[in-house]
Amino acid sequence: MIAVFDGHNDFIQRVVAAGADGPRLWLEGDGTGHMDLPRMRAGGVVGGFFAIWIPSPAGPNDAEAVALMQNPPFRMPLPDPIPHDTALPHAFRQAAALKALERTGTLDIATDAAGLRRSIDSGRIAAIMHMEGAEPIRDMDALHLWHAMGLRSLGPVWSRPTVYAEGVPFAFPESPDIGGGLTDAGRDLVRECNALRIMLDLSHLNEAGFNDVAALSDAPLVASHSCAHAICPSTRNLTDRQLRVIADSGGLVGLNYASSFLREDGKRLPLEGFDTMLRHLDHLLSILGENGVALGSDFDGALMPRDLQDASAVPRLLQAMRDHGYDDALIRKIACDNWIGVLERTWGA
Repeated sequence: MIAVFDGHNDFIQRVVAAGADGPRLWLEGDGTGHMDLPRMRAGGVVGGFFAIWIPSPAGPNDAEAVALMQNPPFRMPLPDPIPHDTALPHAFRQAAALKALERTGTLDIATDAAGLRRSIDSGRIAAIMHMEGAEPIRDMDALHLWHAMGLRSLGPVWSRPTVYAEGVPFAFPESPDIGGGLTDAGRDLVRECNALRIMLDLSHLNEAGFNDVAALSDAPLVASHSCAHAICPSTRNLTDRQLRVIADSGGLVGLNYASSFLREDGKRLPLEGFDTMLRHLDHLLSILGENGVALGSDFDGALMPRDLQDASAVPRLLQAMRDHGYDDALIRKIACDNWIGVLERTWGA
């Protein structure tokens, strides 16, 4: 079975919600959600980015938002900012939940490329502590503290403003060129992440912020869970110009499995079959090349395609790639090796 390294999941929220049963939810599963240890192993998923994320009072998975997103065109307003003092306890609970999974002996929090490889070789899940939206980080001293706790990947925003940058609203059809760029604090954050070798994630960032990170950062540019705007003109997807900038940096894009970011009509309805996903992959490969495309599922954070309902089904996507004409060497790169390569270039070998 080809190994898979996944660019984004929101599983930790489910662990926190399960309370004391969180480790059992991980070890045994409960038949809900998109992933757990048994389903990751069944799907050949050897690791991934586990997101710390602070929910807004109203979000894209609420009933009202879902109804709106099922009938494009739509443009949802940006949620209100989340104050740091509100965000921090949530973030600590999620970081503690990931540490609790590590104590089961089945998962390691990877903080360097050598450790990541060791975890995979040993049969344990290699988990990267990622933060989606930097609300829990008050200042650069706090960033250093989070780094000491294991943080190795950071998205300055989810789709709402922070003191560092602006996210894109959920809108279709529309350009990601909405709102202003990085703040002064955001520029400091980019520089300090570079110094600490924390990977910067451009998914959810608007185009002005993307441009500012590209101009400032000395690391490969990465969008962990995004798709091609040329096929699905959602604000959350990347234009061909943005893809070329990422390619020029030696960076990477992880294909998001969220149906509404894949479907050409932008509807939040389950995608049927794999043809549209393959069109996105073909387009990304045509600009980024075979070393610049990976997978970024968004498991437990989005509506999945009908044939890709959870982590155990990922081999179906790999088989669709094979049937489409991708050889095994390319599939291995997209499935796993390209993530490890970009992390080595970002963190150091």
